Amino acid sequence: MYAIIKTGGKQVKVEKGQAIYIEKLDAEAGDKVTFDEVVFVGGDSVKVGAPLVEGASVEGTVEKQGKQKKVTTFKYIPKKDSHRKQGHRQPYTKVVIDDIKA
Repeated sequence: MYAIIKTGGKQVKVEKGQAIYIEKLDAEAGDKVTFDEVVFVGGDSVKVGAPLVEGASVEGTVEKQGKQKKVTTFKYIPKKDSHRKQGHRQPYTKVVIDDIKA
């Protein structure tokens, strides 16, 4: 059984026991989180939402908070003696999916 959930402005396909990396959530490691915005549930019986599946939810446990690898951007304008170097590390939350309720 799998489901497609909406979180952080993105849609993510999840299965029971899977670890997913999503946009940062306001939760500590070990906390339980519930995703109520379920778009699709697949498996033995398929349920498609319009736009969401009624009564469906996905539960998970926050494993850790962290930051991704650094992405460096470099902007250079020739003949103008202008350049700019900037780095960014996107925060994420690692969640392990415990249960899919449909």
